[in-house]
Formats: sequence, C-alpha cells, structure tokens
Amino acid sequence: MGLLLMALATHAQQVELGGGLGGMLYKGDLAPSLNPRFYRPAGNLFFRYNFTRSFSMRAGIAMGGIKAEDRVSSDPFQQARNRSFRTRIGETTVDMEYFFRDFKMLRRVKNWSPYVFGGIGYMSYSPRNEGGPRVMYPLGVGLKYEIKRPWSIGFEFGTRFTRNDDLDGLGKAAGAPRLASGNPALNDSYTYTAITLSYTFYKITCPE
Repeated sequence: MGLLLMALATHAQQVELGGGLGGMLYKGDLAPSLNPRFYRPAGNLFFRYNFTRSFSMRAGIAMGGIKAEDRVSSDPFQQARNRSFRTRIGETTVDMEYFFRDFKMLRRVKNWSPYVFGGIGYMSYSPRNEGGPRVMYPLGVGLKYEIKRPWSIGFEFGTRFTRNDDLDGLGKAAGAPRLASGNPALNDSYTYTAITLSYTFYKITCPE
C-alpha cells in the first residue's frame, strides 16, 4: 500500500506552473562585456513537467528589453561611433533541466537543489525584426527551494545565444561604413536573470 501511495504521489508532482520577475542584459558590439547599467526589466511564465526527481522539461514565454550606448565606453572607437539602441524582446523557450539533489516526498524535508538547463527557443524583437522570429539557445544555472509545499521559489541566471548580429541595429551588412556595421566575428547575446515562484500540483501526501 505504501508503494502504491508513493507512486501516486510521485505522479501527482509532475506538473508545475510558475512565473518570474527579473531583467535582461545585452552583450554585443555596443557592450562587449556585461554592463549592469544596461539592465532592463523582464518577466516570464513557465510550465514544468518533472519526468523524475532529477530531470524536468520546461516550456516558457518571456518579455523584456535590452539596450546599450557607445558613449559610456572607454573605447575610442565606440566613442567615435556614438551609437545607442533600445529593443523589446519576446521569447518562447523549451529547456531540459537537471537537478543535482532529489526532491523528497517526506513532509518535514526542506527540499532545495541547484540545477542546470539548456534548450532551444525563438525570439522576436522590435523595432528591428526583419525576417520574423529568430532561433536562439538558452543555457544557464539556477537554484530552487521549496519554501512551503506546494510553493517553491528560485533564482535563475541564463544566457540566450543568438545566431545573428542585428539586435543592436549593427548588422554585418556588406559594403556598409565601418562605423555603421558590427563585428562579423561577434554575434549578439543577452542574459535573463529572474526570481521565480512556482506551484506544484500535489494531490496525495505520502506517509512518512
């Protein structure tokens, strides 16, 4: 009987819904390294399916923005270029997650675990969005803590690696003036950092 309840309880904790608030930070031609002064607010919603206590799949959507300005750089070339931009970002992602610690079903256990994730996604951005949504690849780390079953909080840091160089409006246009084109060896990317809150759909409490 105990094994049956354990199996039912494990199945009941497979579905999880949540959301997060944080911000996005651009890295590219106008900001070759992450600069906190360009941090802009963002938010997300997600659905998590826990295959096991270690492996999960997560699908999510997020909205936010990125920006940067050449004028704050100490690089003489960037100061001479003096470009700036603001871009709105919308994204849809599917990730696989690996949790390093098992979440146990015992009542008095304080469940927590660091995790890593990676996947694929699509992003759209404006005002420059020629060609429609673009493919990007999210990769990052996080920490999840079950504050009071069925509620959990978390902290996450991830980078979205893109395959283009026009998030900032400085693409690799052939024949464009040097000050109006980007570095052909550097694709744009951006990070998303968030504090999350999620609800796990427990239905049966397994006896200790």
